[in-house]
Amino acid sequence: MAKHRIYTMAFSGVYPHYITKAEKKGRTKEEVDQIIIWLTGYDQTALNRILAEKTNFETFFEEAPQLNPNVSKITGVICGHRIENIEDPLMKKVRYLDKLIDELAKGKTMERILRK
Repeated sequence: MAKHRIYTMAFSGVYPHYITKAEKKGRTKEEVDQIIIWLTGYDQTALNRILAEKTNFETFFEEAPQLNPNVSKITGVICGHRIENIEDPLMKKVRYLDKLIDELAKGKTMERILRK
C-alpha cells in the first residue's frame, strides 16, 4: 500500500498554511508554535531546524521527542474523519495537529486547546 501523500510533504510547506489560518482569525504564529511544541515535545530551536531542513511529516512525527500524554483527549471530527477512529498512527498524529490548529482558528482558549 502506498504512503499517503501528506507523509512525504515537507512540514515547512504546510506550516505557513497553519499560520495563515490562525492569523486570519486574529491568532498568532507564536500560538501555532506553542501548539506544535506542546503536541510533539520539540523546542523552538528544533522546530526552526525542521522548517529550515524541509523535514517531511513522517520524519517530523517519527523524530518527535515525545508526543504529549494528553493527546488522547483530542477528539472529534477533522477533515471528515473522527480522530478516535483513525487506525494509522501517523495519520492520527497529523490529524491531532490539524484539529488543534482548527480549534485555535475557531477561537478556543490556549488552555482548552492544550487540554489543561
